[in-house]
Amino acid sequence: MSENTVGFIGLGNMGGPMATHLVSAGSKLLVHDAAGTQTRAPSGASVAANNQAVARGAELIILSLPNAEIVETVINELMNTKDRRVHTIIDTSTIGTTAAREMYAALAKTDILYLDCPVSGGVSGARNATITAMFAGPATDYERYAPLLRNVAANVIHVGVAAGLGQAMKLLNNFLSATALAATSEAIAFGVGQGLEMATMLDALNTSSGRNTATADKFPNRILTDSYDAGFTSRLMEKDVRLYLEAVNEAHGEQPVAPAVHKVWQQLEDAEPNTDICRIYPFVRDGHFDDDA
Repeated sequence: MSENTVGFIGLGNMGGPMATHLVSAGSKLLVHDAAGTQTRAPSGASVAANNQAVARGAELIILSLPNAEIVETVINELMNTKDRRVHTIIDTSTIGTTAAREMYAALAKTDILYLDCPVSGGVSGARNATITAMFAGPATDYERYAPLLRNVAANVIHVGVAAGLGQAMKLLNNFLSATALAATSEAIAFGVGQGLEMATMLDALNTSSGRNTATADKFPNRILTDSYDAGFTSRLMEKDVRLYLEAVNEAHGEQPVAPAVHKVWQQLEDAEPNTDICRIYPFVRDGHFDDDA
């Protein structure tokens, strides 16, 4: 493969659109996905038989994977590949602060640089290239790779130098998003019970101090319409809030709100595994949340 080839591993809901944008922008892409590369690969990309083939064919590899365990498995495969060419890994997965630091430390023993760069903005953002990339790494590497990342992200923000800072930024963002959606579900359910129309409440909220990402997007576009298609699952939301809790605990911080938020997302995931996050509204509205759990 050419020296300009970019490797991409993980072609799911987020990775697939990101890879497509890179191809559209002119990048030579070498891709692999454990769930089936041929059916998921964007048109114009080269298909690798396995992760090791990506490591041998590309100097830069971007990861977009579901969790820390899978990231660790893939990174172990990449670093142990004979005749590998990869020298830099940009990890856009959400894996938590501890895992990011561990991945950086493991790769620091080799000649591979690990860059912590989770993304936020949902599936629609990935499809429209409007997501935000939260880049943690040396400033020189930010300057080098930001132009490439801007093909998939409207905002590429340098949040710090150390691995784990990108994860910290992503986790606190998703905690706030999870809180907004859960709290808005409770508030809207209350209003409906009082006789208010959902559309009327959203009009008032979105011109008032209660406006948030749930009132501005999730409710008007995905709940009021009964489409429930945010494209992000309860499993992933529960994971992200749990990782946030773990990171706060590790830092010996206070968390009076986070445990309650995590509990409601855990209960939704238990009741409706891997459902769309917007299903939190009927779950709360219909009283399925167990205060004593």
